[in-house]
This record gives sequence, C-alpha cells and structure tokens, in this order.
Amino acid sequence: MKAVRASTKRQQAILRHLRQNGRAMVEELAALFDTTPQTIRKDLNTLADTGRVMRFHGGAALLAGTEYTDYELRKQIAREQKERIGRATAALVPNNTAVIINSGTTTAEAAMRLGQHVGLRVVTDNVALANEIRRFPGIEVMVPGGVIRGSDGTVLGETAVEFIRQFRADIAIVGCAAIAPDGALLDYDLREAAVARAILAASRHAILAADSSKFRRMAPVCIGHLRQMRTLVTDAGCPQELRALCRENGVGLTLAG
Repeated sequence: MKAVRASTKRQQAILRHLRQNGRAMVEELAALFDTTPQTIRKDLNTLADTGRVMRFHGGAALLAGTEYTDYELRKQIAREQKERIGRATAALVPNNTAVIINSGTTTAEAAMRLGQHVGLRVVTDNVALANEIRRFPGIEVMVPGGVIRGSDGTVLGETAVEFIRQFRADIAIVGCAAIAPDGALLDYDLREAAVARAILAASRHAILAADSSKFRRMAPVCIGHLRQMRTLVTDAGCPQELRALCRENGVGLTLAG
C-alpha cells in the first residue's frame, strides 16, 4: 500500500513538473526524484495509459490542449534571454505598420518594448497584453473575440481565427513552444495553434521570437515551419544546427545580446 501511495504521489509530481516544462526526459526525472529510470518509465507509461501525457522515445510531454505552465512561472524561464530577444525584435518593427502579436512570454517582451513607436496598429490574441500596451500613445490595439483562457488571457476559438483571417498585417511576431530538428514549429494547444496558423497566413513578414532552449524540444501540435519566417530572433546560445536550418530555409538570424 505504501509503495502504491508513493508511486501515485510521484506521478502527480511528474505531472506538475511537465506542466512547468512541457516535456521531460527519463534520466532527468530519475535524477529529480532520486529513483531509477525503470521506475520513471513505469510511471510515464501509467500516465500515458490514463491519457494524461504523451510518451516519446526517452521521455514524455503533455498532451495537446493541456495548459502546461503557469504564465507567471513561464515568464521567469530564460528571463534574461527573453528580455534581450524582446528588445531586438521590437527594433525590427518600423513605425506606421500593422502588426499581429501572438500570445507568449517572449512575444510579450517584444510588445512591451514598442512604447516609443508611432503609428502602429496592433492585433494581439492576449487580453492581458492588450491591456498593457493600450497605454502606449503611438499604438492602436485590437483584440479578436473568442474564449479567454483563464491562466494567461489568451483568446482562443474559431471566432478569433475568423477575425485574424480578415486582417492583413505587415509584420507578425510569433513564438512557439518548440522547434523540431526538421524546422517544424510546435505547440501544445490545438486551439492556440489554429490562431497562430491564422496569424502567419495573415502576415507579409513573420518574425519568430524564441530563445535557443526551444530547439530540439518536443510538443505535439504543429503550427508551421521555420521556412515561413523572414527572421528568427534568438539568443547567442543558438546551436549550430539551428543556424544551419536558418541558412537552408533562407531565414534571417538575429542573435540578441
């Protein structure tokens, strides 16, 4: 009975860890919980069998649609890199343009640095971010309708997608949860991914703002491909494989720092 309770408690802790990080490897979890990889594999298999995680070789991730991390906690992950990326991304936005900014901690850093711009018309799918940047004198802010996710203020649903499809932006500033080795851009929430795809389709010039830790991560939903980006803004830790992907796909690379 004690062993069963310990196993259940550990599995709940594993779920909490995944909600904070989106994914985890077996060896990482074994070290974190001071147990064997075999035990962790058994825990992950149990969680997968009950529909709470998705297994992949060597680890597990949350299923699509799961809100994986508290927004305030995500803001603290790679915080310095995100701040630098935000500044560098904002510097790429000219005055007197139409901009779409999707929900995310790194994209929010970019949006918060647009205060000195003038003549911007901004659409964002995050009501919390819209409430922050509406105070900037040079910005007109629009928010699509839809269902508001309580954890971070992201607007989701077909109504949001349809609104964005009617908009034509000069620039999109987008983020993602992961960049796969083949260049696929990945996320966790099917509804959020649908909005992100609409943003990319409605924009002439897409900027991907993502810290380098996103490379080689895993997430279950594809929102697009690196080749759709005009520019990747990331930090100086950008691995050589990702730099090569940018060259192969004709994507400009800006290293913030």
